[in-house]
Amino acid sequence: MKYKILGRTGVWVSELCFGTMSFGNEADETAAAEMFGKCREAGINFFDCANNYSNGRAEEILGNLIGSCRDEVVITSKVSQRIGKDINARGSSRRHIMLAVEQSLKRLKTDRIDVYFIHHFDPFTPMEETLQALTDLVRQGKVLYLGVSNWAAWQITKALGLSAQYGLARFECIEPMYNIVKRQAEVEILPLAESEQVGVIAYSPLGAGLLSGKYLGETADASGRIIKNDMYAKRYSDPQYRDTAARFVNYAKEIGVSPVTLAVSWVKSHPAITAPIIGARNVSQLDPALASAAFSMTPQIREAVCQLSIRPASATDRLEEVLDPNYKFSNR
Repeated sequence: MKYKILGRTGVWVSELCFGTMSFGNEADETAAAEMFGKCREAGINFFDCANNYSNGRAEEILGNLIGSCRDEVVITSKVSQRIGKDINARGSSRRHIMLAVEQSLKRLKTDRIDVYFIHHFDPFTPMEETLQALTDLVRQGKVLYLGVSNWAAWQITKALGLSAQYGLARFECIEPMYNIVKRQAEVEILPLAESEQVGVIAYSPLGAGLLSGKYLGETADASGRIIKNDMYAKRYSDPQYRDTAARFVNYAKEIGVSPVTLAVSWVKSHPAITAPIIGARNVSQLDPALASAAFSMTPQIREAVCQLSIRPASATDRLEEVLDPNYKFSNR
C-alpha cells in the first residue's frame, strides 16, 4: 500500500479509503469486522463514515472496530443529512452541527473525528454560520480537519474565500462522485483541488456496481442498488452509461484485469485524487478493489479508458483551449 499526504494537512493516508456505508445494512457486525481486518492487513488506514449510514449504526460498528487501533487510523464522518424525525434534525446550522457531532463522537467511541464533512449543501444556512461552528469544533479539538461532499466548485471556492477572509478553519478535503461514467468533477472540482491543495477522496468509483459488469448481459444482477434503490436507479438511468460500462468491461477483459480493479485504478490515477473510496458487502467483493493498490496504471491505459466514455464539456466551452492549453498564449 502506498500513502499520500491529505491535501496540505501533513497527514499520511492510504491511497485507498474504505467506505463504511454497508456497515449495519448489507454487512452485519461479523462481515464488517472481516472487511475491516482485511483492509488493515492490506495497509489501509483511512475509513470514511457518516452519521446517517444505517441510521447511525455504521458509526457504532466502526467505533467498536477502531478501539484497539484508534491512533493508527484516520476516520471521517459527516453531518447535514436527516438523522431523525425532528424538523431540525438536518442541515448545516450551528445548532444541528453541535448536536450531531456529540452524537457521532459517542457512537464512534472517540474523542475526535479526524475529518468532519458537510455532507450536502444547505441553501437555508449562511456559509459563515456553518464555517464558524466547524471552526469552533476544530478549536475544541473535537474535529481535526474539515471536509465537504457533494458541493459544486463555486460553493467550495466561496467557502475557501470566506475562511481566508475571516480566519476560519478551511475545508482540507472534498468528497465528490467520480468514475468513468460520471466525470463532471474533472471540469472544475478536481482542478480546484489541485490549485488550492485540497485533498480529494472520490466516492462511487464503480458507479454503484455498474462498472463491475454485474448489470450487463443475460446474467444481470436483479438485486443490486441500481435495481432496488430509486436514488441509484435515477442516477444511472441514462442508457449511454450502460453502453460505456459494456465497453469498459470488454476492455478490462482484453487487458486481463478485473473491471473492478481497473475502475478503482482509473480513479486513483487522476493527479488530484488522494484516494478512491472503496466499499463492499463482504470480503470476497473487497478483493478486486484492494488489488488496485498493486495495479500499474500506465498513461496509455488511462487514456484508453478515457476514450470509452464522453468527456465532459469544458468549463468555458472554448474547445480550442481544451485541445491546445497554450492557445491563448501562443503567437498565432
